[in-house]
Amino acid sequence: MGIKEGRRAFFVNAPEDAVEAIALPALNVATKLSGQLDYIHLFVKTAEDFEDKFPKMKAHLAPGGMLWVSWPKGRQLGTDLTLPVVIKLGYDHGLVESTTLSINNIWSAIKFTHPKEGKVYNNSYGVLNR
Repeated sequence: MGIKEGRRAFFVNAPEDAVEAIALPALNVATKLSGQLDYIHLFVKTAEDFEDKFPKMKAHLAPGGMLWVSWPKGRQLGTDLTLPVVIKLGYDHGLVESTTLSINNIWSAIKFTHPKEGKVYNNSYGVLNR
């Protein structure tokens, strides 16, 4: 996942078994959302929850940081989220995707970062709002 030991991190709605499956290095995990964070991991089940929480997380994302979003794959847990929807929502909020992975049999994850200055991002799922 590209997360280095000692980085400042924050988790939202993270199921314990999913975090264990990620097998992260030792992190400096914040207990509340404050300051700039290197690694944020947001677990959401609905587009509404994504829309509510993602902008708040983005506001605390360090310039070189990563905001991972996880959602239930295969429409499990009553989710209305799919990969195209998650990418579109991320672009709507000004972040770009780079890596997608499977955490376990329930959760998928995608990494969002700040766009690089001057780079053109073409994605069939969304238009980048800067």
